[in-house]
Amino acid sequence: MEKLITKYRQILNLVLVTLIIGGCSSNPNLPSATIQPSVTKDISSYKYLIGPGDVLNIFVWRNPEVSGSFVVRPDGMITTSLVEDIPVSGKTPTELARSIEQTLSTYLRDPIVTVTVNDFNGPFSEQIRVIGEAAEPQALSYTQNMTLLDVMIQVGGLTEFADGNDAVLVRVENGQQKQYNIYLEDLIKNGDISANADLLPGDIIVIPETWF
Repeated sequence: MEKLITKYRQILNLVLVTLIIGGCSSNPNLPSATIQPSVTKDISSYKYLIGPGDVLNIFVWRNPEVSGSFVVRPDGMITTSLVEDIPVSGKTPTELARSIEQTLSTYLRDPIVTVTVNDFNGPFSEQIRVIGEAAEPQALSYTQNMTLLDVMIQVGGLTEFADGNDAVLVRVENGQQKQYNIYLEDLIKNGDISANADLLPGDIIVIPETWF
């Protein structure tokens, strides 16, 4: 009797799983993700923006009790001894220093604040992302004057299955996603430096797999 009950339970579980899978297959697809545009429009205008995971050293002159090191939370805020929620993501260190001075002026007289950054991450909109047939696909913090060659060195180059000359670079310009052809095979394996290109924060590099 006990074996029969166990068997019926197994059959029931199988039926439930089948119904769940069948129901899921009729669900609509999620809407496509919106790629947030970078605030950097050209190389000369680049300024580092603070992002989640960054470690901030905040020094308040003559007020060591409110100075310290703070990690930016996933929601883009930090908590200090005087103020629990200070929005910091997307600001330059100088902009944040002026903002904190304004916030602290409620508690302190004429606060002078300096902000420095450690463990750079930056917002997702400012990172370079490499996907597909790179040896080490990853998101990289943008560095001023970073080029395509610099990024490919950091991701370890191409895999043996990569179709490097059919790779594309996706960039948001004026609110629209644009794709540019890039020739990674020529750049990396053939040493064609003319295939190198300047990158901007937020660029996405997609490297397809070869068909043969």
